[in-house]
Amino acid sequence: MRGALRVGIDVGGTNTDAVVLDDDDRVLAAAKRPTSPDVTEGLRAALDAVLAELPEPGLEKRVKRVMLGTTHATNAILERRALGRVAVLRLGAPATTSVPPLSEWPDDLRETVAAGTAIVRGGYFVDGREIAPLDVDAVRRFVAATPADAIAVTGVFSPASADQENRVAEIIRAEIGDVPVSLSHEIGSLGLLERENATVLNAALYGVARDVTGALREALAARGLEAETYFAQNDGTLMAVDYAARYPVLTIGSGPANSLRGAAYLSGVTDAIVADVGGTSTDLGVLAGGFPRESAAAVEIGGVATNFRMPDILSIALGGGTIVGAWPRSVGYRIGAEALVFGGSTPTMTDAAVAAGRGDVGTHPVPEEWRDRLARAVRRADEAVADAVDRVTLGRVDRPLVAVGGGAFLLAEKVPGVREVVRPAHAEVANAVGAAIALAGGRFETIVPASGGGSSRATLIGNAKEEAAARAVAAGADPASVQIVELSEIPLSYLPEPAVRLHVKAAGPLARQAG
Repeated sequence: MRGALRVGIDVGGTNTDAVVLDDDDRVLAAAKRPTSPDVTEGLRAALDAVLAELPEPGLEKRVKRVMLGTTHATNAILERRALGRVAVLRLGAPATTSVPPLSEWPDDLRETVAAGTAIVRGGYFVDGREIAPLDVDAVRRFVAATPADAIAVTGVFSPASADQENRVAEIIRAEIGDVPVSLSHEIGSLGLLERENATVLNAALYGVARDVTGALREALAARGLEAETYFAQNDGTLMAVDYAARYPVLTIGSGPANSLRGAAYLSGVTDAIVADVGGTSTDLGVLAGGFPRESAAAVEIGGVATNFRMPDILSIALGGGTIVGAWPRSVGYRIGAEALVFGGSTPTMTDAAVAAGRGDVGTHPVPEEWRDRLARAVRRADEAVADAVDRVTLGRVDRPLVAVGGGAFLLAEKVPGVREVVRPAHAEVANAVGAAIALAGGRFETIVPASGGGSSRATLIGNAKEEAAARAVAAGADPASVQIVELSEIPLSYLPEPAVRLHVKAAGPLARQAG
């Protein structure tokens, strides 16, 4: 056994999973530990456990890379905790003053995050012409008068032209120094308010990203490990720590993406339905070419509508800890103490699956007096899964279903609407495997003329590909191996000249380590 090892960790709502892979992507060790109320402690426990499972002593010293998929950012937004104060600057007067920034946010989240807001003259039309010249003096006055942990800058149609946003970043550095700045053209898509919301959330999460990065590095240092660290993105790719520090909002949704990528790798199936059954919920998604199918709809996070790319996931309230008779409540990470098969007094879907002969877990038999009620719960769960599969497949019945997650044994051997149910080895830690085997990725979105635009269109598309590739390299990809894995064009309506929204995604294996 030679070469460097890498660790994949995924922090879920119920469990934190960890795996160790070798250079040939073989799973050498796997561990699952309950996610603690302080998710950082659960992360450390899972890391300790998986290193202890390695087949030979001293192998942990060969761990050179650690990939983390985490719920820290999501939890911070949902719980309104550990978020930074953000100065919110929009470049859009006089065109957008009727709808102020953050006007649709929940009151408690807005009060937690907003250090101040302003709309100054600036912005672009969809074709790249200025709505108004940038009001440099107003920008200077606002940043000087609004103390904040970070600044979020959003310009009208900045995906068409980012010049004004980049100019504001220069002004901020000149005026107040090295304060973190989020620029909307680097984060969101078309749609001013949704892109602005995503940019503000990104700025509010800088401190969370710093704390998680510090905790992970401390955990590695405490074990004498000198390893490069990466964060999983919400599209199933990785980003280096420095890149994640700039774009922490991109870690939201990384859990489902990791599960889909891990399911593709473990099963060898690149086009399939994936059902990730956890302790609290079952997440269903679609694999297309080995990557998650992405949602075309706006994604709401903590009551805020955003428009950055997220996996198209359907979640149903069915997990191993779901309480029979109290749907959708779950015992969550307390399942090891409360479920009937572990000597507890709470009937769960794990108990129901064991009673139905679908799994063999626990330390106690299922009490006879519960069996009829548990059987009814299994039938209800099967109906819920069949309905969910029908919704995500959009009527297609030729795909297999890959069952992963710690609760995958809850699923029946035959599910209506799929060709077969595939249960790969190590399915219970597919999300951690997905983090460990992921490529580094980057994406870029802009507006270009529709077909027939001549050489200028070809040049713009070429530039967009280069920018997406450059972002993948910045995220940690090997420059020699980056490829364009997605290029899509969406026509834009009601324009004087035909144009399309161009989306480019690039991905590649991580750059080789020195030595």
